[in-house]
Amino acid sequence: MGERLGGYIYGTIIVISAIVAGARAYEHSLGHVALLVALTALVFWLAHVYAHSIALSVREDRHLSRAMLLDVARHESSIIEAAVIPVGILVLGHFGVIEEQTDLWLAIGAGLAALVIQGLAFARAERLGRVGTLAIVAVNLGLGVALVGLKLWVGHPPAH
Repeated sequence: MGERLGGYIYGTIIVISAIVAGARAYEHSLGHVALLVALTALVFWLAHVYAHSIALSVREDRHLSRAMLLDVARHESSIIEAAVIPVGILVLGHFGVIEEQTDLWLAIGAGLAALVIQGLAFARAERLGRVGTLAIVAVNLGLGVALVGLKLWVGHPPAH
């Protein structure tokens, strides 16, 4: 988990960002939002695999083998894994199991909860005290809340 925590945090921020963008772009179409979130996570994962594989090959001055590429792909898969629960929630909304607005907020809430858990995991691994734990959780949550603020702002543009 520790070596992949950065990918989970990054992936969660990507997921919340995609939900915010998708909620505005695909109003009343949770299926499209779910697809946007999943594809966005996939594209960012592919970009990370590509970039990290190239960097690893250059840094270690060796040919980029299939094994190296697969190792990087596995390591970076936490970006995709971060999307699983929010996408699942969005799919439930798409099928009418959860009301649309509630569903969007639940998906965002799942992302925010994940950021808190990821912050707590880091604080525990680093053996941070209460202040350090509160600080890292606040930073993680602050990034997510900033995205929620963006959703509210974009979702309610000023009247002309």
